[in-house]
Amino acid sequence: MIPNGKTTAAAPKLSDDDHVELAEIPPSGPPPEEDIMQLARVGDIAGIERLYALGKFDAQYCDEEGITPLHWAAINNQYAMCDFLLRAGADVNKKGGESVATPIMWAAQRCHYYTVNLLIQHGADLLLTDVQGYNILHLATFEGNIFLLVLLLHQNVSVDITDSHGHTCLMWAAYKGFPACVDLFLRWGADVHATDETGFTALHWALVKGSQGCIQKLIEYGADRFAETSNGKTPAITAEEMRTERIWHRALKECGYDEDGMPIVPSIPLASRLLKDKRGFMTKFYFLWPLFIIWVMIMIVSHMVIFAGVPLALFAGYSLQWVAQQAIEYAPSDMKHLHNTPWLAGIFAGTLFLVEVRYLTHILPVTFSSHIISNIAFSVLCSLCTYFYFCTMFYEPGYVPKLGGLSEQKAVIDELLSLWKFDDQNFCVPCMVRMPLRSKHCKKCKRCVAKHDHHCPWVYNCIGVNNHRHFFLYLVTLATGLIVLVRLTISYYEVLGEKGSNECNILAEGLCRIVNADPFTLVLVIWSTLQLTWVTMLLFVQLVQISRAMTTWENMRASHGHGGKVSQSITSALTTGTTSRAGAQLGDSGLGPDPALPPTHAPGGHGHHHHHHRGGCFAQWKRILGVDTFVETAKNGYEGNRNRSRRNQNPFSAGCVQNCKDFWCDPAPIFGKRENGTASLRGEVVNYTTMYENPRLTMTMGGGDTAGTYHSVAADDSV
Repeated sequence: MIPNGKTTAAAPKLSDDDHVELAEIPPSGPPPEEDIMQLARVGDIAGIERLYALGKFDAQYCDEEGITPLHWAAINNQYAMCDFLLRAGADVNKKGGESVATPIMWAAQRCHYYTVNLLIQHGADLLLTDVQGYNILHLATFEGNIFLLVLLLHQNVSVDITDSHGHTCLMWAAYKGFPACVDLFLRWGADVHATDETGFTALHWALVKGSQGCIQKLIEYGADRFAETSNGKTPAITAEEMRTERIWHRALKECGYDEDGMPIVPSIPLASRLLKDKRGFMTKFYFLWPLFIIWVMIMIVSHMVIFAGVPLALFAGYSLQWVAQQAIEYAPSDMKHLHNTPWLAGIFAGTLFLVEVRYLTHILPVTFSSHIISNIAFSVLCSLCTYFYFCTMFYEPGYVPKLGGLSEQKAVIDELLSLWKFDDQNFCVPCMVRMPLRSKHCKKCKRCVAKHDHHCPWVYNCIGVNNHRHFFLYLVTLATGLIVLVRLTISYYEVLGEKGSNECNILAEGLCRIVNADPFTLVLVIWSTLQLTWVTMLLFVQLVQISRAMTTWENMRASHGHGGKVSQSITSALTTGTTSRAGAQLGDSGLGPDPALPPTHAPGGHGHHHHHHRGGCFAQWKRILGVDTFVETAKNGYEGNRNRSRRNQNPFSAGCVQNCKDFWCDPAPIFGKRENGTASLRGEVVNYTTMYENPRLTMTMGGGDTAGTYHSVAADDSV
């Protein structure tokens, strides 16, 4: 049997705007002021109180189908009405409608997780099933709302509970094509090998849908690539029947398997031994290999005539990079692309290493006696640049600490629900933590980073509250060091100029002597000086953002009109800081599409997925080099958009001078690690890993002993 994803008897029929159609109410029925069901739909508490007082209805009332006013209030997300009916004595577990479902099931089918939580608090039974054998966890999976699933899983509902045909929620999520839900269930401990009554595993159902994300997740978590159904169908056969072979093969390749599902093993015995620790070896390889490529290319250019050396060097560089791209086939699944490896960090580190070696062996001996101060300055700057570079790379950027167990997670979820803040701006599902203000989950680092600035591929790490100052000092010492290096290189060639050969095919005799004197150093310094392009742009952006107390992430989000946590905190700084129930109802409507017919089990009946590209290689390099950020910052100017309304002003800014003092003068050591998450804000030390309220709000609106404090998550004993 193919899962259909919906209970066919979802009680009410909804209009296109997700409101109950008044045309459904028979004209011969009671007048609107006496129709308790209609009053429940629209949330008219006073109207129902009047009917109760007149004795026309009581809290246990239901119609001939068993539907109660609580059902209608739940599916229409009338939180206050649900609360009133429950306190009046309504049966929270009453089944009704064609689907024979409880009110909490009705609410779950529309992803109203605040209402679901209210019903849970009043004793809703989460293990009850409807007429088709679906419980609330199945119904929530059909809609794919990750926050509703997180809420339900923290109520001790078994993740492997099955419906009447043996389908687990993992199977449903795989069939519906929800990779985030599949990932959640797998991390929660779902049985990836479970089978339904026909022998289908979750992997079979993912192949029916054709979602590469779901297929890849299941393979990564150890799904049996050769499991057979009761009819003897393996995943490969299912993919062939469903015409999802291309997606199946691509997912296998991403996970390190060939098209037959067998592990891809190098034919060279030495490579097989090295790849026993895939991640460790690949990390070292992609960090060191660019050094060899740069050395080879510079050697070719510097020792051949230019019209032959340049194209040959480009060919050699491309060939060696092709080798790296072939080797990536054996890398872990999350390192299958060069931008997910230390490749760019290796390019910079390799350049820095070659410059330091060349300086010590060639430039320093020739120029030290005539340029003592410049050599000392360069030595200091080069040492500091190396130190700050590796500090930025290896120090934790400021990860938000994970919670100790399920009880702590549940306490945080309950607190956020009580604050009407259980959403993707305040709770991170992959990390299962409350997200502090200015934090962001980094998909590459797989952690939430406090005061997240950006993920920098040149240092293979995120830039956050802990290493932001090290990163800026690395840029400063790099830029000034390159300027001094150019000065020393000019002096170096002034001394060697007379020693070089004047034989040259293109250049004038004077330039020929310079080039021939030491071509390797010249090419290396030219290549190094090119780094000043992206370094200068990045320095400009960082200086502007530091003076404005903004991060790169906040700057780019604001430039493109997105409303992240910063914009939310901006808004809350000008309000009372509370969210009304009515506002929460509107914000948490979460109304999904109307119930639809299930897809057919015919080949090609699965959904199609379109991959959106981000502008190709040129756009990618614009982002890597920081051109996009530079253009946006320059366009907005130092003062930002002057037309921006007051509610969009940065609540973390205290003026240029104070912002700079906060960045440079906080008590954290420059040479060494800082305490995780600590930094200065308006001259006071705060912890960005536990900052959940807007600082202006807590400082100006808090009363008594709580004024000026930052609220932290309620803790609980771990299990």
